[in-house]
Amino acid sequence: MEPVSGEQVNEQPRMDERGLVELDDSIPKVAEIDGTKAQFDAKDMTTRKINAELRWLIYEQGIKDVTVLNPSARHSLGTAILARCRIRFEGSLGYFGCGLIDGPEIHITGRVGWSVAENMMSGVIVVDGNAGSLAGAALRGGDLVVRGDLGARTGIDQKGGTIITLGNAASMTGFMMQRGRQIICGDVGPGLGDSMYDGTIYVGGKVAALGIDCVPGDWTDADTELIGRKFSSYDLGEPPELQKFVCGKKLYNYDSLEPSERKLVL
Repeated sequence: MEPVSGEQVNEQPRMDERGLVELDDSIPKVAEIDGTKAQFDAKDMTTRKINAELRWLIYEQGIKDVTVLNPSARHSLGTAILARCRIRFEGSLGYFGCGLIDGPEIHITGRVGWSVAENMMSGVIVVDGNAGSLAGAALRGGDLVVRGDLGARTGIDQKGGTIITLGNAASMTGFMMQRGRQIICGDVGPGLGDSMYDGTIYVGGKVAALGIDCVPGDWTDADTELIGRKFSSYDLGEPPELQKFVCGKKLYNYDSLEPSERKLVL
């Protein structure tokens, strides 16, 4: 029996010798193709069928612009797309949307659940609504732009790239950040930049509390250029007045500190 719209199906896809999911020729192709553009309605399709349709269009048909209607907040859509293309989801996505991508420009007109853009290597993801916790987890490159608010632990273990939100971000934003940038136009919850090793966090609103070893940084011309370029690229209007936060580097040699010194640091 075909699952109803929005139901998650625990399917085990076949993997090829490269560790990628094999395309299933038995899955009917439903997209309407017009030159290098395509569109299909995902309302009655499972997660596996939606992703298989995307891979078939992009890899086998050479389509460069795909619109997916009615994604219905399904989980794990648009993952592991390793090609330069445009994908537009007309609606909301669930957990782990658009993770492990390298190259595509993705526009989500609704909101997204936890862990959007996890381990993104390159490309762009723009979310018109809010994003759940762990957005941009282990982000390595590319830009994640959220026009709404962000949940907790945004950019945890971030290793590169840029995360931008026009709204607020919750607790532990930038936790264990290693490299990259975050631009938060609104307020931020407690624990900002906790245990960060490198990278830069810009905040336009109030910070509830800084995390361990996160300190204010000195503003430079390079910061002004970066902020202006990013806001112009995504038509985000005039940037607010931002504070800059960086790593204080007091925990770099934490293991070599004596117990009495640790108390001073922490």
